[in-house]
Amino acid sequence: MSKEIIYIFLGGGTGSALRYCIQLLMHERIVPYNFPWATFTVNIFGSFLIGLFYALSERFHLPFEVRLFLTTGLCGGFTTFSTFSSDGIGLLKGEFYGTFITYTLLSIAIGLTAVVAGGYLGKQL
Repeated sequence: MSKEIIYIFLGGGTGSALRYCIQLLMHERIVPYNFPWATFTVNIFGSFLIGLFYALSERFHLPFEVRLFLTTGLCGGFTTFSTFSSDGIGLLKGEFYGTFITYTLLSIAIGLTAVVAGGYLGKQL
């Protein structure tokens, strides 16, 4: 197994565990659960982080393996398009069409904005 695969594996496991912890915390604190706040939060924050990590890795010439750990591994394990999709289907099945549209549009628009913001911040640090 290559060294790169190990870095991605370690980052992915860390990101997945962090996502699970955030989801547990948010499900305990946000009532009622009528919007997929946990998935929305990790996807937006992960979008910000991937922009930040790419900018920092370029600026500080981080090794390729570290960039893989942070972006493909950590951010890939932390964010979750499959859960986003599943939450969307759940909203549609529950006939929450307005919430579905809001969730989808906000996730895409704010997610893209977060990537740009993270990249900008990474260049400023």
